[in-house]
Amino acid sequence: MRCWQKSTELSKPQSAQRFENSQRVDDGSNKLLPILWRYLTQRVAEKTPSVVLPLAQPDLSGTDDLLIKLGHSTVLLRLSGLYVLTDPVFGERASPLPFAGPKRFHAMPLSIEQLPALDAVLISHDHYDHLDKPSVQALAAKTSMFIVPTGVDRHLRRFGVPAEKITVLSWWQHTQLGPHRIHATPAQHFSGRSLFDRNQSLWASFVIESAAGQRLFFSGDSGYFAGFAEIGRAFGGFDLSMMETGAYDELWPDIHMQPEQSLRAHLDLGAKFLLPIHNSTFDLAMHAWFEPLQRLATASDAYQAQLLTPQFGQTLKLATLDLELGKNQRWWQALMPVNQSQDEVLVPL
Repeated sequence: MRCWQKSTELSKPQSAQRFENSQRVDDGSNKLLPILWRYLTQRVAEKTPSVVLPLAQPDLSGTDDLLIKLGHSTVLLRLSGLYVLTDPVFGERASPLPFAGPKRFHAMPLSIEQLPALDAVLISHDHYDHLDKPSVQALAAKTSMFIVPTGVDRHLRRFGVPAEKITVLSWWQHTQLGPHRIHATPAQHFSGRSLFDRNQSLWASFVIESAAGQRLFFSGDSGYFAGFAEIGRAFGGFDLSMMETGAYDELWPDIHMQPEQSLRAHLDLGAKFLLPIHNSTFDLAMHAWFEPLQRLATASDAYQAQLLTPQFGQTLKLATLDLELGKNQRWWQALMPVNQSQDEVLVPL
């Protein structure tokens, strides 16, 4: 199934390429004035935390395969001794400007200096909350390979990353990382870092098939679409989905998922454990900072899904995720306002 198209041939200049989703999407681009008006006039309680968010101390000892959610969509994985980092954003703001734009809610549990040498960095697309120039530049010296969708490599080369350190994948292509196989898979989103480069690079999700026989899914950014079921059929299900839930709104319904849709996507994939990403780090939409986690927890309970909600920095062992379910779960609930009902959320899928 061909899920993306380019408006020009590969022989044309890369700046003329345009990537498309498999269907027409409502990304909010025709509603800029209503969106701006809402941001200027609507007050959302607890849009940013009024308390300090708890952090756990990462534990990189031993040799177990592990996962650590560091913030937003930044996840550190250790697989057979190899380290993989997703969508690294270590800066104070998800913005092209150091003094304006969405500001971080919490410190990173590990600094770039504290990270081990990285065998691969996966970057799902070029938005500022997923591709951070200073972070990439600081990581370049300690990273063996950056794996990116088509067109994102242009940004990395401009940032100073050597071309030999960049692997470029289109949807349904894969590459080897030691004994592991990494696939770029479809997503429903868009790209661009300015007013002039919209959709000139591809957006993607990733599948990791580990040497231990585990299949891991990393969503990047995506609206809900039939592609999740297609990916689930192609790979025969997953041990873990790292699924975006956050920065959603009715004004851009097709490029980010409501929490209940995140659960539906997880079920479409045929995944066993669900780890929500893309939440509780930056203020990117008109909802409370804890709402994505709370709504997803309620929906997961209704469908008996196995939801993992570690604190930022908490180390999860991939071989024993069933034992991790009871550790420091639903940490945000103790930080919610006392007048906020924990059940006042949606559950239909």
